Order: sequence, then C-alpha cells, then structure tokens
Amino acid sequence: MAERAAQLSVDGQTIDLAVLSPSEGYDAIDISALITEGYVTFDPGFMSTASCESSITYIDGDEGILLHRGYPIEQLSSSSNYLELTYLLLFGSLPTQSEFDAYKEKIRAETYVDDRLLALCATLPQHSHPMGIMCSLVGAMSAIFHHETDITDAASRDQVAIKLIAQMPICAAIAYRHSVGKPMLPAKPELAYGEHFLHLMFSEHEDDEVNPVLATAMDRIFLLHADHEQNASTSTVRLAGSTDANPYASIAAGIAALWGPSHGGANEAVLDMLAEMGSVDRIEEFVGKAKDSNDPFRLMGFGHRVYKNYDPRAKVMQQTCDEVLNELGVENDPVLQMARELERIALADDYFVQRRLYPNVDFYSGIILKAIGMPVELFTVIFVTGRTSGWIAQWKELVSEPYKIGRPRQMYTGSRNRDYVPIGAR
Repeated sequence: MAERAAQLSVDGQTIDLAVLSPSEGYDAIDISALITEGYVTFDPGFMSTASCESSITYIDGDEGILLHRGYPIEQLSSSSNYLELTYLLLFGSLPTQSEFDAYKEKIRAETYVDDRLLALCATLPQHSHPMGIMCSLVGAMSAIFHHETDITDAASRDQVAIKLIAQMPICAAIAYRHSVGKPMLPAKPELAYGEHFLHLMFSEHEDDEVNPVLATAMDRIFLLHADHEQNASTSTVRLAGSTDANPYASIAAGIAALWGPSHGGANEAVLDMLAEMGSVDRIEEFVGKAKDSNDPFRLMGFGHRVYKNYDPRAKVMQQTCDEVLNELGVENDPVLQMARELERIALADDYFVQRRLYPNVDFYSGIILKAIGMPVELFTVIFVTGRTSGWIAQWKELVSEPYKIGRPRQMYTGSRNRDYVPIGAR
C-alpha cells in the first residue's frame, strides 16, 4: 500500500500520520501511534475505523458491490455453490477440480453426528432457544477438541475450519430436532451441503429424499450469508481470536454476537412485522406509518446499514424466492401474500425508491424460510450455519500473520478521583 502523509493539528502541535491506500475502498489514516502523543480517536460504532487489514471480502455500499476474494457475489451465486465458496474464502483462490474433490472428501470425513453433542443437548430444556443451544454446542466443541488444536500450525488451523464447516449444519439440526422432540438422524455425507442440511432437519426416515429446488435454495442462502466483511459478529470473532483463544470458542463468541436482533435477527423481524400487520388489507396503513417521521414503526427487511443502493444479494434472493414459491405452490399463504404485496408497493412507491429503501436479503430469505417450513426461531441459526465459513476464514487470516491483542480505548466521562467514605459516615 502506497504511503502518503496527513497532519493533525491540536493546540498548535502538529502530528504526522501515514495515509494508506488499499486495493479497493476508502484510504486509511494510520492513527496507531496517536496514543504516544496523548490522544485517542472517538468513533462510536467504529463506523470510521478500520480495525484490521483483510483480503477476504470487500463491500461498496454506495454502488451495491460485494466481492469475495475479488469475485462478484452475482457470479458466485449463479455459477458456484456454497462449498466451493468456503474453499475460496479459506484458501484465497477457486479450486481446481482435483483440489475441490479432495476438499469435499475432507468435509465428508468430518460430517458425522457426535454423540457427545447429542448428550449435551439432551440436558437442555426442550424450549431452549436454538441460538443458545448453538452457543452451547460450539462452546462444547472448544472443550472436546481443545487439546488437538494448535493455532500456530497451519494444518491444524485448516482442520478446525473444515470441522466447523462440516459440523455447523449438524449442530443446527440437533438444536431443531431437540426442540420438536425428534431423534437425530444419522449423517449422510454423500449428500450435497444444502440437501444434507434439509435432510437432517426435516426427514422422517434415512432414505427420505429432499426437494432439489429447496436444496438449491438452501445452498444459495448459505452462500449469500457466508461473509460480509467486518460486521459485529465477525469483529467479535477476530477480537476473541486476538487473545489466542480456542477457535471454537471464538466462533461461539461470534454466534452470541449474531444472536442480537439488530444483527442476525433481521429476517426473523420481517416475519414478526408481517404478523403485526395481520392481513393484506392493513399493508397500506403500515406503509403510511413507515412514512410518518413521528411514528416509531419502520419496515423491517428494507434498506441496509451498509448498502445505500440495492443489496446485491437481494437480487439473487428475489429470484430464489420466486423459484421456491412456484415450486411449493403456496401463493395462498396469508403471510406470504402480505410479503409479496408489501414488496410490490415498496418497489413502486417514490418514497421508498428515492430513499433507496429496497427489500434486502433478509426480507427475501425470511419469505423463503417461512415457505420451506422453517420455524422463525431457527432463522438466525440458518444465518450462523452460512456465516461460519466467513468467521473461520477471518479467524484463520488473523492468526496466520503477526497480530496484536485487540484493545479498544474509551473516552472516560465518569467521576474524577474521590476519597472513600466508610459506610457509617455516608
């Protein structure tokens, strides 16, 4: 990265700062030495702070661009599949056929139902939230596999990544089947990734077949959620990893961060919003509420914090949504009718078009998962399953090079030094 100079002037003191130019995106002012001059920067939410250097994912929110290792998400979603994308995220390039075959064999070797995870899940109440179960299962993996994990060894790091990608859909299925009181089916590693996930989730018998349209849709949902740069959960994984924490524990921390409704729960919020609307007849009323600046109601699944243009993932998900609804013939489902009518109104309304409040990936994925029959409380678990590959790729990138433990600063606004007063004299 070419280096240029910037200057910060404070109280007559001039501080020189390097300006770094990435391959894509904003130039970065290197303020890492600023604290030696007695200053820190104040940036709530880290919206103007680059916390790391990464070559995995690039987002241009103004232009609606999402690249994984330089490849546009539109090309990957139309020509690739989730497992091939995981290889790209982990190793930096698209695999040859022989490389991909070998990689898939490694994934299959780690695709089994671990009785220790089943036993742990059995101790939890049946009504436990699936995200809490996911935190517990992946946390348990940090204990089970701790002594065979060496984060300083490249082969060990790769093995962790492969195991997590293979095991995460199995953990999700364990959580779901526990919640409905059904025994877990044996793994079938020979099935494709999305197909295997749906088989483990919903099949009644080992030889049941999965609808190929739904399997393709599931694979695409995983692909579109695989990585999204330095969001809250990814940053959490990196921050935990910077302490030399066990990688399974770091991923469990990412799951906890994703659990928040402002992050991973957005597609669940779409269904909650539709339930609040109640019927197609009330959509105009709620659209009016969304336009009213004095009304706290807002449309969920529209617009995006990063994308100020159309979410590129939403274009792909919209097509997938049409394919799934046509395949299942569920046009008469009242919730799905509301979703499609809301989509039609918002895309034609100048208020939303001018503000670029387009339906995002969460809007369409929520509709798809609802149509497939996925319980709403499992929506964020689906997100976890897809995002695991991005998390572990980001962790792997972090620990493969020299790094420092994360240590954000603060702007303290509490009391100044005070003398302790004994309790009897207060």
